[in-house]
Amino acid sequence: MIQSMTGFGKATAELSDKKVTVEIKSLNSRQLDLSVRIPPVYREKEMQIRSELMQMLERGKIDLSAGIESLGGDASAQINRPALASYVEQIREAARHLQVAEPADWFASLLRLPDAVKNDIAPADESEWEAVHGALLEAVRLLTDFRTQEGAMLQKFFEEKIANIAMLLAQIDTFEEERIEKIKSRITDSLSHLAGIDYDRNRFEQEMIYYIEKLDVNEEKKRLDNHLKYFTDTLHTGRGQGKKLGFIVQEIGREINTLGSKSNHAGMQKIVVQMKDELEQIREQVLNVL
Repeated sequence: MIQSMTGFGKATAELSDKKVTVEIKSLNSRQLDLSVRIPPVYREKEMQIRSELMQMLERGKIDLSAGIESLGGDASAQINRPALASYVEQIREAARHLQVAEPADWFASLLRLPDAVKNDIAPADESEWEAVHGALLEAVRLLTDFRTQEGAMLQKFFEEKIANIAMLLAQIDTFEEERIEKIKSRITDSLSHLAGIDYDRNRFEQEMIYYIEKLDVNEEKKRLDNHLKYFTDTLHTGRGQGKKLGFIVQEIGREINTLGSKSNHAGMQKIVVQMKDELEQIREQVLNVL
């Protein structure tokens, strides 16, 4: 069964003093486009995370983010008192020198300055990383489940549209004999209006056969039928078939266009337009297939 490239997964790791939430979402993309945003405490694991995501998710625009929520205890961010004291002294000296008033709200001014707040980030131990890594794998699993569900809906949609094109292809047969006869009649009527001109009837028949053979669509019908079957078979050959399905859609479109150029019949042209409409809907959605 095919998978969609669209998906979302979210999982949480509960630790003694904090909660780490991992979210991962995926959109369609021609290649793997990976974005990873994680807290600095796990930065050394980024290459491992990227490697695992590349193997598990294969393709798509992947956006992974992780956030930490404190569950109590000492805050990791601390006011840098020595830095604030130094800033106060410098600001007062500058105010006296410039003969301007000191700030009315000292804290609002001081906390905007560099290094007013310092973060003491303790490195993650192995047990913490195992919990966070487990949450990451769970988020990927949920995203994959989402992709599989979306893929099932896409597969049903494709099967319906391919069946519609096959049904329209079968309707072309009803116009084949009528189309050839109309072409013969039109050419013969045109010749009958050319008074006083004699022509070689044997040569005329040869040219007529040659012209009708150029308008024959049996090969196009056969190739189109084969492409439709190949598309359906590819749907059931597993994941990672998005690019192949896209190539098959191109071939289907080529045969439908040739049918349209050779149809020379209003009824057939109407069917070709309906085929193109069905194929365009497939073409739009096949971009979402992994």
